[in-house]
Amino acid sequence: MSTLYLVATPIGNLGDITYRAIETLKSVSVIACEDTRHTQQLLTHYGISKRLIATHAHNEEASAKGIIAMLAEGQTVAFVSDAGTPALSDPGSRLVQAVRDAGFPVVPIPGPSAFTALVSVAGLVGKSITFEGFLSPKSGRRRARLATLLERGEAFVIYESPFRVVKTLAELSDLAPLRRVVVGREMTKKFEEYITGSAAEVAAQLAARETVKGEFALLVGATGDDDDT
Repeated sequence: MSTLYLVATPIGNLGDITYRAIETLKSVSVIACEDTRHTQQLLTHYGISKRLIATHAHNEEASAKGIIAMLAEGQTVAFVSDAGTPALSDPGSRLVQAVRDAGFPVVPIPGPSAFTALVSVAGLVGKSITFEGFLSPKSGRRRARLATLLERGEAFVIYESPFRVVKTLAELSDLAPLRRVVVGREMTKKFEEYITGSAAEVAAQLAARETVKGEFALLVGATGDDDDT
């Protein structure tokens, strides 16, 4: 039956892809992806040759119509984001909704995710963790959202770019200097690094570096994990 598969791909280390993901990418008729050039490199590495179509944040709704037409013709389609699990701070949600509304099944092919990777090594005990993803690039909105998340008292995970991570940590330190933080930088890649400590300590450590590079995920601990308790 015509099906849309949401396929998780590596967040850095190409060895992290699952066998099922490779088999799915080999078997589908078409692969929809955020960036055709990026995905082509991934497919070439695994010896897969498929037709690619661009489906990203700026054309997701329009692309969904074309994908639905393909499904109606009996084709199968896989969707991948540039890295990790689709629809988690990446395109995919609108496509899933449209395909499901059109009456076609949507099947996840689970695998790598920066969120679950960071949580697994954080060592923070809590009953619930909020996945926030990327905050606003505007300082006022970002600070206000951080304040709201901190007031809840629960652990949460955010993603941040190397261009804003120092500012975000400074704001976090100002709002809750003792809240415990775990930062994952370049996870699964050559320069993989984890930094832990209070918000104030982690903010100071990154601010002291001459350059800050890489992709960042931050886990902020629950109130009970604060360094003052």
